[in-house]
Amino acid sequence: MTQLTDPPTQITKTAPKQRGLEAFALRFANWMERWFPDTFAIVLVAVLVVGAGALAIGASPAEVSQSFGDGFWNLLPFSMQMALVVVTGYALATSTPVRRIIERIAVIPSTPRGAVAMVAFAATATSLLNWGFGLIFAGLLVRALGRRTDLEVDYRAASAAGYLSVGGPAMLGLSSSAALLHATPASVPPELLAITGLIPLAETLFTWQNLVMILVMTSSAVLIAWATAPRGDRARTARDLGVDLDDTVEADDEVRPGDRLGRSPVLTVLIGAVMLGWIWTTIHKVGVFHAISNLNNYLFIVLSLAFLLHGRPIRFVKAMTKAVPSVSGVIIQFPFYAGVAAILVTATNGEGKALSHYLSDFFIQLGGHAGLPLIVGIYSVVMGILVPSAGAKWVLEAPYIMGAAGDVHSNMAWLIETYSGAEALANLINPFWMLPLLGIVMLKARQIVGFTFIYFIFLAPITVLTFWALSFTFSYAPPVMP
Repeated sequence: MTQLTDPPTQITKTAPKQRGLEAFALRFANWMERWFPDTFAIVLVAVLVVGAGALAIGASPAEVSQSFGDGFWNLLPFSMQMALVVVTGYALATSTPVRRIIERIAVIPSTPRGAVAMVAFAATATSLLNWGFGLIFAGLLVRALGRRTDLEVDYRAASAAGYLSVGGPAMLGLSSSAALLHATPASVPPELLAITGLIPLAETLFTWQNLVMILVMTSSAVLIAWATAPRGDRARTARDLGVDLDDTVEADDEVRPGDRLGRSPVLTVLIGAVMLGWIWTTIHKVGVFHAISNLNNYLFIVLSLAFLLHGRPIRFVKAMTKAVPSVSGVIIQFPFYAGVAAILVTATNGEGKALSHYLSDFFIQLGGHAGLPLIVGIYSVVMGILVPSAGAKWVLEAPYIMGAAGDVHSNMAWLIETYSGAEALANLINPFWMLPLLGIVMLKARQIVGFTFIYFIFLAPITVLTFWALSFTFSYAPPVMP
């Protein structure tokens, strides 16, 4: 006799009615996911656009081609650094101690919106110490949140919030290449030093106005993250997207006696002691903040910690190897971006002027004493879209900008901060800096750019106008020569 039982209860996800920014963000993200081109196609179009611009100002086709080819490998060392940002960060995060810390942080939020907002805050806060650290930390926090089966976090929105590590106030912190350059006598080119003199960090990073900017940008980003995060059945989790979030790294069983060396902790302890000795000496010489502001130093510290925390060489190697496929975009695309930058600044016409010179003149001539900070902010965003490399561009463009600042008696220190903070916003719509994060979260640009573009839409006017308003609290300071 068959016994009848009540049918099992089916649990389904429900979602609140779409309203406001959430509805707009979801529609826009879905549209961008369908229509946003591949990141490699974007950089190829950038080559054509900048090349056409160079031809328009009078550069010859041969000059454009020469500039592109000569500059193609200019970012080769930086490309390697970016690849190492991903693989060393992944290796560090997959070590047992760090993985446990990140997982404990990931259990804090109790709602999907709260989780995305927490990623936004963590990304902006940690990036003030070092943008590379912020990028890695945010990406791995997103992965940890993606492993939660009880929260149903939209993995796309969380990943986009993690991108605020390079698209938020990072360049207003200790990663500010422009501010650090002007505070270091040996780093400032002589022709620029004659215009600006030395500008200490006390006049750039460590001002109350800069703190206000950080608070405005961070709080705005967190609110946008919270308001735009999809909920319920509209959220697409890491499982929905087919992302592999297994970060466990296990060594194979020993096969032969020769394998024991790579599985012994003795080598890790001895080599790790040498690494820690170098780190201690460097920090003792220059201080912890200056030590980590150098990207090579930062990478060495992360690699050393990953090596030590994995305990055995074989586990460290397996963790690094597992991350290598995720850096293919960096390896392939960064040389083309270098070619774009070279055309922009070295393909000159008969007057010896490059496209970057005309762009600088166009924007700077629009401003006076009161308008220059506003124009510099807008100009910085535009240039950041074309060439996403704040430090390299600043050395080329600073003579024009700072020369204009001296002519109209605008505060040079605040113009440095305006340029740095506004330039970072362009990263939200430029796939250049997105590639390392995409390697960590294992998504495509089209899957998160809809959300990052919304950050840009709101943060760009808020940031530029706040920089401009705060510029009225500064007075002109004559250059101080060393």
